[in-house]
Amino acid sequence: MKINIKGTEEKKFSPGLSVGDILDSFGIKEKCIGAKVNGILVDFWHNVEEDSDIEPVKNGSKDGLNLIRHTAAHVMAEAVQSLFPEAKVTIGPVIENGFYYDYDFPRGFNPEDLEKIEEKMGEIIKENKPLTRKIISREEAIELFTKNGESYKVEIIEDLPDAENITLYDQETWYDLCRGPHAPSTGLIKSFKLTSSAGAYWRGNENNPMLQRIYGTAFWDRKELKKHLNQLEEAKKRDHRKLGKELDLFSIQDEIGPGLVLWHPRGSKIRKITEDFWREEHEKAGYELVYTPHVAKLDLWKISGHTDFYSENMFSPMELDNQEYQIKPMNCPFHIMIYKTKIRSYRDLPLRWGELGTVYRYERSGVLHGLLRVRGFSQDDAHIFCMPEQIESEVLGVMNLTTSFLKTFGFNDYEIYLSTRPKKFVGSEEDWERATNAIKDALASLGLDYEIDEGGGAFYGPKIDLKIKDVIGRSWQCSTVQVDFNLPKRFDMSFVGDDNARHTPIMIHRAIFGSIERFFGILIEHYGGAFPFWLSPEQIRIATVADEHDNYASEVYEKLKALNFRVEKDFRNEKLGYKVREAQLLKIPYLLVIGTNEMESGSVAPRKYGSDSLDAMSVDEFIDMIKKENNPSNTPEVD
Repeated sequence: MKINIKGTEEKKFSPGLSVGDILDSFGIKEKCIGAKVNGILVDFWHNVEEDSDIEPVKNGSKDGLNLIRHTAAHVMAEAVQSLFPEAKVTIGPVIENGFYYDYDFPRGFNPEDLEKIEEKMGEIIKENKPLTRKIISREEAIELFTKNGESYKVEIIEDLPDAENITLYDQETWYDLCRGPHAPSTGLIKSFKLTSSAGAYWRGNENNPMLQRIYGTAFWDRKELKKHLNQLEEAKKRDHRKLGKELDLFSIQDEIGPGLVLWHPRGSKIRKITEDFWREEHEKAGYELVYTPHVAKLDLWKISGHTDFYSENMFSPMELDNQEYQIKPMNCPFHIMIYKTKIRSYRDLPLRWGELGTVYRYERSGVLHGLLRVRGFSQDDAHIFCMPEQIESEVLGVMNLTTSFLKTFGFNDYEIYLSTRPKKFVGSEEDWERATNAIKDALASLGLDYEIDEGGGAFYGPKIDLKIKDVIGRSWQCSTVQVDFNLPKRFDMSFVGDDNARHTPIMIHRAIFGSIERFFGILIEHYGGAFPFWLSPEQIRIATVADEHDNYASEVYEKLKALNFRVEKDFRNEKLGYKVREAQLLKIPYLLVIGTNEMESGSVAPRKYGSDSLDAMSVDEFIDMIKKENNPSNTPEVD
């Protein structure tokens, strides 16, 4: 087999040689921690069976950090079982910014436990134990883990395909069932920290046993670790669940049901502002708005393929008039059915239809998380029906609209991923190539940098994903653009071309916010609850010093109210300090204090949230100042 490593001469090897041996033959193994074989991250134990491009993964690299974190998860598991022999191990994957491991343990792990586990991990790391991969038979694996009382491992093995090799990773005194990849030894873990513990259901199913999860992270050096830990502390302060309660924005109550959101008046104001902006901007961009029902006959979801590919995320059907109905998990089939109400011509295309459509998905209780993972939410959904030659221009339009939206809401930093054809796909390779090239051309014409996610496309077409970065550097998946060859064919959609023949349109699915609920949760954390003036549920509060100031304060209130500013009165018989503190806790952009000086001079004394008090000014001067801030296009940078 031929092996190509960039910057070196191509070499030939016998199939089945390990990556470690190959890198050693090139004289570069000592500088590496692993490799990518044809784009897939592997460790030194991986056997190469065919012609391959190999990219060395060096110490200090982003890819190498995944190997370090996976190994740190195993080190943590060894430490836990060393200190708490009754703990059974289950799974321990790498996640974004860290890793976790789940244990069957009779109680939750407390902070003192985590300190002891960290200390033990340090000892294991100091021993610099090599990690060795072993391949054993299914029967040997079941016997081994049964003997050790590791029932969860036995369950995992029994669920694996018969043809799959069973691999163990051994670190001298401890081993685990694992596919890898890993760092060569524990000593390469230079800087780590266990961050928290929580309960988690086995395999995310609430009908399964409750396990105890420990989260951790690892970095190449202490500086990066410290930066990450500071970010976690800041994230706690900005947690949208905490701020949502403090600012009276929303609630999720057991009496209603998990993952179902109650929008309070203050939160609903922000939602209305967001949705009004969404509708206005879409109509300007040539979209038409549609509305669709929350349920449909189950047959619709059979045609769309959702019952085959998505049933585990759908609520159970209900029976009405001796027919089964399904509460909708998606809006797309409804838009298709609108399209099919009449014959469409090529002259009608493209058609752009948008809907803020509420959908319901059965998310397991173990993954629900405030507004970020819910069971009922409203997608800012839109579908474009176009001809193949219109894909590039439509994607271009979507990307322009998306980046404009994100900027308006304060997100100027984002990463773009283009996901290409997976192994299992529908449509012809020619369709895929045409659509993928159209997307590339659209991104190039906008001058946008992007990364290729090889094989990460949906089975029905390539897609673009945008991950926005918030003020503390976290990435959030929101916007997506997906080209679909599949649904138009499943629903027998067509348009009449200029040749008078029937042709199948292309369908583009796209969402900018992703969902109103999730985007709102991200907004809360991005701004720490201190929303920009134009988005704040209460923009101005007027507080009087004493009763004799109420009449003048009411005149100011009415003047601001007439200009449609969101203004409230605080004329209560309370001390001014109390009123000021309450306005600060609610993060209201402006507090106008009205006392004798303001009343006699016909002025106001604004106190801006997060800043010093401003000089006294006339009411008209104050209005001129806030009019500029009330424009979405003037969203300030977030500190």
